[in-house]
Amino acid sequence: MPNQTNDLLSPRADYYQVFADVDGDDLEWWKTARDYAAWVRPHINEAWEKAEYNVPAVEEAARRGLIRDGIDIEGERPMSIRANRLITLELARCDASTTTAVIVQAGLAMQSINLLGSEEQKKKYLGPMSRMEIRGAFALTEPDHGSDSIALETTATRDGDEWVINGEKKWIGHGSVGHIAVVWARMDDGEVGGFIVDQDQEGYDAETITGKGSLRGIPQAHIKLNNVRVSDDRRLPGARSFRDTAVVLGGTRLGVAWTALGIAIDCYEKALTYATERVQFGRPLIKNQIIQQRLSDMLMDVTAMALYCKRLLELEEAGELSEKQAALAKVHNTRAARRVAANARDMFGGVGILLENDVMRHMADLESLHTYEGTDTIQSLIVGKTITGVSAYR
Repeated sequence: MPNQTNDLLSPRADYYQVFADVDGDDLEWWKTARDYAAWVRPHINEAWEKAEYNVPAVEEAARRGLIRDGIDIEGERPMSIRANRLITLELARCDASTTTAVIVQAGLAMQSINLLGSEEQKKKYLGPMSRMEIRGAFALTEPDHGSDSIALETTATRDGDEWVINGEKKWIGHGSVGHIAVVWARMDDGEVGGFIVDQDQEGYDAETITGKGSLRGIPQAHIKLNNVRVSDDRRLPGARSFRDTAVVLGGTRLGVAWTALGIAIDCYEKALTYATERVQFGRPLIKNQIIQQRLSDMLMDVTAMALYCKRLLELEEAGELSEKQAALAKVHNTRAARRVAANARDMFGGVGILLENDVMRHMADLESLHTYEGTDTIQSLIVGKTITGVSAYR
């Protein structure tokens, strides 16, 4: 068995020592995320079961500096790309809803402003958003346009020094419980623009979507925009086409791959612990060949997922990561995580459906990861286009 080099991942989970070289500030950030996860974990299942958004818990993550997505904030301690990905991994081992809240706030809303906003917009919003004083949403998906979001129908019409926005958005995290929403709309020239819209202004109507069986710990909204007026200084000047929007989405798509890895690690470790302690027919489950084979299968998936993430991290740090590479990682890791969770749930037997064991919650939450930031099918077709040279979807 490989030697353990730090206590954040056991050698049973990091079998190839993929993350054994993490040190310095990156390791300290990872430990900060681990401490936060230990603090918030006792509150997760209750909030998930009641479909409640634990705002104070997310605000605590902000107080610990975790809501940054690697963005430089004046007066705050630096956070590298590597540290940001490890934070995502660690939060996901605890709870996908909390991880999604952080990705929505920092990876989508804050990064839209950071990558495409003016200097004035960055100064006004990024600091307060990193402290969760301003909660933000990323409003792109529409009721009739999910995977084909490039066909969005929401419009922004110029009227003097203002823009008038009309349309609908759906499945928008923080869309009904936030302060601002970065709304994506087609402008008069046919190009796509991003606009910072206050959620309490006239014409912005958001309803929290109920009845979810996945990611119950973060609310998503159906938003209706009826002649919502925003001044031109609320338009993101760097957003001129859907390609600009895709720059933001590329980062969060990779975040989904890291989230899936974190969930898979937690399911694998919990299944291993349970099988070690559970006695059936007079002996521990782990003495059964089928259990050892299943654990080996789970470890193979976890290890492959980690290697995907590590290689893409290297490309991301070098500024060489492509949309297609992120798409392949998202497909691979969400599929693999679903297999790991299903094996873990089965290994727990009847008690596997209880929230107290976490696996059932993870299993349900993975269904959202399988779909959002581009469905499994669409990501596969993005990859398919690159290897065949033929587009199967447009």
